[in-house]
Amino acid sequence: MTTVKKYLSLVKFSHTIFAMPFALIGFFLGITYLQKNPQAGELIFQATAIDGWGMKLFLVLACMVTARSAAMAFNRYLDRSFDAKNPRTAIREIPAGIISANSALRFVILNGVLFVTATYFINDICFFLSPVALFVILFYSYTKRFTPLCHMVLGLGLSLAPIGAYLAVTGRFDILPILFSMAVIFWVSGFDVIYALQDVEFDQSQQLYSIPSVLGKAKALRVSEILHACSSVCVIAAGIYGGFHWLYWIGIVVFVGMLVYQHSIVKPNDLSKVNIAFMTANGIASVVFALFVIGDLLLL
Repeated sequence: MTTVKKYLSLVKFSHTIFAMPFALIGFFLGITYLQKNPQAGELIFQATAIDGWGMKLFLVLACMVTARSAAMAFNRYLDRSFDAKNPRTAIREIPAGIISANSALRFVILNGVLFVTATYFINDICFFLSPVALFVILFYSYTKRFTPLCHMVLGLGLSLAPIGAYLAVTGRFDILPILFSMAVIFWVSGFDVIYALQDVEFDQSQQLYSIPSVLGKAKALRVSEILHACSSVCVIAAGIYGGFHWLYWIGIVVFVGMLVYQHSIVKPNDLSKVNIAFMTANGIASVVFALFVIGDLLLL
């Protein structure tokens, strides 16, 4: 295995599929805002040529990748002793000896520096808020040690994607991207609860907190359903508030449908399809939803 593949595996790069589409939603929401309010763009981003927007998009994606890589690698670094004891996670790169703990920590620092550097070239507000964003996404790794609300903190971290991309383009906060960020909080925390069902017994044995380890599998699934219902309410509210058209509502049907589907295949006494629910259903939900939202913004 090459060094690049080792680190891509360390940070589960394929899981970028969850938040990246929402970052693109935030980016194109920002462009739409500036098109409707051209005077606002003069204060934050003068270029309208394709290469100018292309560079802005590149920097947003760079922030997305480096921030997530730092957070994921830090999580693996911090949890290395627990991962070594858990049969499900003992094959991960650090406990398996594929990547040393010190190398993983250096990787975290490198990505953190790259993230802050990228925000410097975007605008002042993104640069000044970059330490706050880093704190949130890195702090998540500690939360399982003292609160079952760790899933919500993970959701909060990923929810920075749409509002952060919007800030990168417009330099301002607005209700619409915040609604999308709230949808991400509830969506991510809901499917993270489902993912945590796999480690209930291990978490209890190590005095680690999660909603499943505290409430049990059946009640945890009910909590996940409530969280996903809240996420659905947020995307519907965003559709109404933003005055979206029919493409958006098709996207909502797919998004909500994937949420319902994952709950239909995961049962308290049958976790055999957790990975399908976690990766496949949510990957489809985010990508397809983003395509319809962006299509609605650009075409209608």
